[in-house]
Amino acid sequence: MDYLAGSAHINQQITKIILLSPDSQTLLSRLAKVIGELFHIDTCLVVALPKKAAITKIGLWHADDHVNPECTRQAQLSVNSILKDDCVGAKPLAIRNLRASTSDKVLGYFQSAFSARAVMKIYSRFQSAVNGMIILGRKQPYKWTRLEQELLATVAESVAIAISQVQLNQQLFAAECYQNLFKSLSRQMSSNRPLPEILQLATKATAITLQADRGLLLLLKNTTIPSESIPSQQLLETEVRVVCDWWEESDDDCVKLNSGFSKLINQSFWLSDCALCQQAFINTPEPIVIAEGQDRSNFELISQSSPIFAWEMMPSGVIFPLVKSHQHRQQEFSVLGFLVLQHCHDHSWQAEQLDWLKCITTQISTIITHHQNLQQVQLLLEERTAQLQDSVELQEHLYQKNCRQVDQLEELNQLKEDFMSSMSHELRTPLTTMSLAIRMLRQAKLNPQRRQQYLEILEQQCNREIDLINDLLSLQQLETDSSQIQLQKIDLMLLIDKLAKSFRQQWVDKGLILSVESLTPSLMLETNYESLSRILMELLTNAGKHCERDTTVKLQVDCQAQEPVNQIIVTLTNLGLGISPADLPYIFDKFRRGEDANQRAIQGTGLGLALVKCLVKQLNGTIIATESPTQEAGVVYTSFILNLPQFQS
Repeated sequence: MDYLAGSAHINQQITKIILLSPDSQTLLSRLAKVIGELFHIDTCLVVALPKKAAITKIGLWHADDHVNPECTRQAQLSVNSILKDDCVGAKPLAIRNLRASTSDKVLGYFQSAFSARAVMKIYSRFQSAVNGMIILGRKQPYKWTRLEQELLATVAESVAIAISQVQLNQQLFAAECYQNLFKSLSRQMSSNRPLPEILQLATKATAITLQADRGLLLLLKNTTIPSESIPSQQLLETEVRVVCDWWEESDDDCVKLNSGFSKLINQSFWLSDCALCQQAFINTPEPIVIAEGQDRSNFELISQSSPIFAWEMMPSGVIFPLVKSHQHRQQEFSVLGFLVLQHCHDHSWQAEQLDWLKCITTQISTIITHHQNLQQVQLLLEERTAQLQDSVELQEHLYQKNCRQVDQLEELNQLKEDFMSSMSHELRTPLTTMSLAIRMLRQAKLNPQRRQQYLEILEQQCNREIDLINDLLSLQQLETDSSQIQLQKIDLMLLIDKLAKSFRQQWVDKGLILSVESLTPSLMLETNYESLSRILMELLTNAGKHCERDTTVKLQVDCQAQEPVNQIIVTLTNLGLGISPADLPYIFDKFRRGEDANQRAIQGTGLGLALVKCLVKQLNGTIIATESPTQEAGVVYTSFILNLPQFQS
């Protein structure tokens, strides 16, 4: 082999690979191939070591083109083991036969992974810092020459430049991923999606961006960080709930995790049951890192942590608190929960990764706080809306009440006007007649017959005024006096016969006939005689005023068996112009006279039926007014139906 020519040629090839490789993985794989072909070996592994946010990447080549995902996975495990146990040397390390050598037991990982017997290894350096590693392997024992070692050292210088490009690409790619993640979280914050969906997307995106195998998001109930170093009882009783759980399903170990922990969403545990979460709470706002080479005390806490973390399957991770700071209270925080990222294998968390993760958790905390504030505003809005609705309903109720009061006032005003009109007529007419009769009586030459006539007129009008005043007083007494009336046994038919004789005489001039119908000549009941007599008298008087001349007023008495007290029904019907539909509902109101009575100047004050209503109520009875048509236009049957309890066995 012309190693001098090979050295110049491979440097050119490496430069070309750097310029033409589309990505870091392709670059490393091509480097491994050209180096392997240059040395005519069986296996070549090129490793780009982590730098800041970057992770370990490898390029693997086999002479028989036998490279599959399992080989790559075994190579990655071998690299992790070598980096963990190896000492970095400046010169190539050449081993003729791994089985017979004890000088570098670490390369035994390479033997088990690729069945290599002869191995040569060198670290690449860029700007005096180790940034990668090259491992050459042969299946059979082989003595590496001095020229091969010198050539590998020369090649390592060019590879170091290529690996620096890989690291730079990794950093740029990671930065781009972080920026895209921040933009995505910002869009989620302003979206209308439900909070659980936003948190699930944020957890997944964060885990993928940081190349974690699993992402968990845990939320606490509202808790303020205590000033004491030991959790308070209130803190220990805080509930921790799993709101998001994502894992990379392509990994075998994570598939096992998926099958064992597929129902963690909405599961919860007490903070007192997880020492690791308690420590994370106390360390707020700093994270807790679980990784090789980190604080060993954290591994002691793992044994006392909640089983949801499954540390036996995912041995490395980071627990980052989600913190809400109080604007008006410095150095005081509200812990919203924790973002947990885990790896199925040992993983070293770089400082820059943790810095990025701090920014991400700040955004997630802002999203949670934003939705909590929106929820509070929504609840406040609903409360205010309910209060406003109650206020509107109250205002509507008051408005309706005011309207009813206005209607009542208008009704009272109308009653007052009706009362004044009736009183004016009922008082002035008799007084005018009485005044005229008095003036006539003052005449000296008035003959005895005329004097007697004027005295009778004077007495008649005076009695009319007295009756009006008595009606007013009786009505007032009935409305204000709630004392029990005196009941007595009477024969209703005898009372009706007595009244009928009186009214038949009064109605002779008008040509009215009073017809009394009853199934029995005697009907006993227990009631107040004076009240019942006044009721029947007022009803008959009213019928006589409003019925047509030369017609029949019909008074019908029935007895109806009813539990617990039999009912006596008295129906008084007359034929006349009737009551207008507008006046019918108010026919028993005080001072309420129908239009017909006013137009026909029928004498009355509007107190008779009101007095009847009060007396009937006093006797525990009921009374209604109805109308039914006749064959003659404009003429109807008006009926007053009186219902009284018999109180008689």
